[in-house]
Amino acid sequence: MPLPDTMYCSQQINIPPELPDILKNFSKAAIRTQPKDLMLWSSAYFNALSKDECLPVKDRLEMNVATQKTDTGLTPGLLKTLHKQLSHKKTCIKEELRKKWKGLCLPMDQFETLLLLGSFASDIDWMEFFALCCNSLGGTLMSSLKFACEILTEDEEGGAARIPFTTFIKLYTYMAHLEGDMPQDHINNFLSSLQAQVELQHGMIKPLDFIYLDDMDSTPPESSKFARAASRAE
Repeated sequence: MPLPDTMYCSQQINIPPELPDILKNFSKAAIRTQPKDLMLWSSAYFNALSKDECLPVKDRLEMNVATQKTDTGLTPGLLKTLHKQLSHKKTCIKEELRKKWKGLCLPMDQFETLLLLGSFASDIDWMEFFALCCNSLGGTLMSSLKFACEILTEDEEGGAARIPFTTFIKLYTYMAHLEGDMPQDHINNFLSSLQAQVELQHGMIKPLDFIYLDDMDSTPPESSKFARAASRAE
């Protein structure tokens, strides 16, 4: 086979000066996120990078939560990443959510189960889907709300994990209604019991305000039916 007419040398290969930093950041992101499928995640990473979108990257390396049977399901860190990617819209398209979920190498059967539990159509209320995800992490209503506070808070890690009470009301009400057997009076009384403390905190609520209340959530201690259904899909 004849040699090509054009010969290349190192001086002819143009390497963008940004490349070392790009590869360095990519390597750090992969270490923090620990994706199950590196090729799939890498595609999602560079696709988001090229579009100047929020990257599918965890804030830090995390250990699996105790409720997980494997290391392949949803974690608080991955849910926080999804929230960063999608919370700028109140409503997201199902296919967009599916793409982000898949880009984080999360189980697709778990995703389909959550869609079924929430009876979502093509347009999905992000905070409702977020609440279902917290439910699958937490098992009980109060622990699910604790996860929600820790993920949504703007406090520093290890801090009080405060969120606006208006956000808490939406999450709690949605989760309680999903169970189908919690009276509205119970929901109203629970929220009213928190009002005085919330006012002292300028409209904010933290897990310590509700996590130790005496069984006010009325969710069976073994876990909610929605959390059990979601966890079976992992």
